[in-house]
Amino acid sequence: MHAYRSHSCGALRAETAGQEVRLAGWVHRKRDHGNLLFVDLRDMYGITQCVVDISSPVFKQLEVLRPETVITVIGKVVLRSAETANDKLPTGQIELVVSAVEVLSDAAVLPMQVAGDQEFSEETRLTYRFLDLRREKVRENMLLRSKVIASIRRRMWDAGFHEFQTPILTASSPEGARDFLVPSRMHPGKFYALPQAPQQFKQLLMTSGFDKYFQIAACFRDEDSRADRSPGEFYQLDFEMAFVTQDDVFNTIAPVLAGVFEEFANGKTVTKPPFPRITYDDAMLKYGSDKPDLRNPLLVTDVTEAYRGSNFGLFAKNIEKGSIVRAIPAPKSADQPRSWFDKLNEWARAEGAGGLGYIQYKDGEAKGPIAKNLDAERVAKIKVATGVQDGDSVFFVCDAKGKAEKFAGAVRTKICDELGLLEQGEFKFCWIVDFPMFERNPDTGQIEFSHNPFSMPQGGLEALLTQDPTTIKAYQYDIVCNGVELSSGAIRNHRPDVMYKAFEIAGYSNADVESRFGGMLNAFKYGAPPHGGSAPGIDRIVMLLANEPNIREVILFPMTGKAEDLLMQAPNSVSAKQLKELHIKLDLPKEAKKDDAVAKV
Repeated sequence: MHAYRSHSCGALRAETAGQEVRLAGWVHRKRDHGNLLFVDLRDMYGITQCVVDISSPVFKQLEVLRPETVITVIGKVVLRSAETANDKLPTGQIELVVSAVEVLSDAAVLPMQVAGDQEFSEETRLTYRFLDLRREKVRENMLLRSKVIASIRRRMWDAGFHEFQTPILTASSPEGARDFLVPSRMHPGKFYALPQAPQQFKQLLMTSGFDKYFQIAACFRDEDSRADRSPGEFYQLDFEMAFVTQDDVFNTIAPVLAGVFEEFANGKTVTKPPFPRITYDDAMLKYGSDKPDLRNPLLVTDVTEAYRGSNFGLFAKNIEKGSIVRAIPAPKSADQPRSWFDKLNEWARAEGAGGLGYIQYKDGEAKGPIAKNLDAERVAKIKVATGVQDGDSVFFVCDAKGKAEKFAGAVRTKICDELGLLEQGEFKFCWIVDFPMFERNPDTGQIEFSHNPFSMPQGGLEALLTQDPTTIKAYQYDIVCNGVELSSGAIRNHRPDVMYKAFEIAGYSNADVESRFGGMLNAFKYGAPPHGGSAPGIDRIVMLLANEPNIREVILFPMTGKAEDLLMQAPNSVSAKQLKELHIKLDLPKEAKKDDAVAKV
């Protein structure tokens, strides 16, 4: 018999009754029934109930063990009686009558319980992450993550991709978020950077003649935490394809994503490819977001013209100053009490808006403060434009275009939640396409890149030479599922002449482009194929599939919101010797100096 176990704690079934086996694992729970002691033994694969009679010489050994002590036991598998069988456990038809026990590792008093569903603070969970990972829900999330990655790899290989690893130590990028810098000992005063993404390397792979590349890539960005974004590092399915159009990218990756979600959907329905395509402009108009949750059935409508020159002075005056009006329907809400509308108005003010006007279409009439100050013809036009019926209400947002779009999206979500309209049990995918290539900075008036500066402009060089930059669209796209942006992608700008002109419009000289992106630009001068790709976030995919609201719940060893690793105590100080080797002297802020002095004392 093996030194530690002949079976896992999830393997024994009724057909193994009568066998002598050896199990190893952690003491999950103990239940002392006087003459009988029950011990639930747990490993990664499951739980087996072990039992020992008070007359057994091993009774006292088991009785004193603390939870989470690691043991190995030998015993005979017996069937449980019909009354004591546990149908909730795969091993619930049997139990192990223990004849011998060996303690492999004692456990101290636990700072947090592993058994049960007790909630603990984030600080406790991350400080003792090794205990937290033993808990069933957390463990299942991590196993799900492993299976999802394995499924993605298999599907990408089946689609003809090859997996390559790109460098982790690279050059600092002037675009995007802040870099994590790594000082060079051999080159004093110079730094490597951890890659924010393998963007330039994967484009170089296409230029080198590799047709289809992918990797599960580690990416590093020094940015603030959010519920769907981990500070520090994250993982993505990074892929790139040569000689492809936007349609080719969509037709290749959509079946991969749909297949992964169907495999782990646990009964939920998944959008079948091809995924719906929504232009960026339509997304901002109809949903108030470039990552719309299509489970929300409400659509936003522009009703600016219905208010232009109207007697509703507040909106009419703002429209003359350049504002727009967005309308958000609220089905079957006209009979809600006045307090319901007042509560939404208070919420809007708490969100920084002036308020939230509305019209109730009730009993063939239009009611509410706005309806009293708007002529019947305009009220009727709003009803037709928004598609509401008698018994519905409409809420209104009036502001500058960008602010109105964003807040209308927030109102759409709020009303959906208030009325319980969100469709459950679905993963709804869509593509957001036709992002603007450029935008005008509202403060400086300068033309800037809207999103990815390496995207190919629609219309190519001719568009850059002849069109108003703010009207040019890019071959850029996002994959969105249930309101979560899984990734951005693009057909890349592979032509140096087009790249020079695009950056010139955004205020960069040719010398700037060459100094910042010289490696990739130089490669393009020697023949580059048209290429494109994307990089769906692994963490976000698993977060959706696990139905977790926070991305840290699907990461093995996550940082806190302040980018601290409480388990490994990172970031931390380094010795003077290490700093000297790297030719670095610290110039700390006053508060940091004070904290450092206290720490040294």
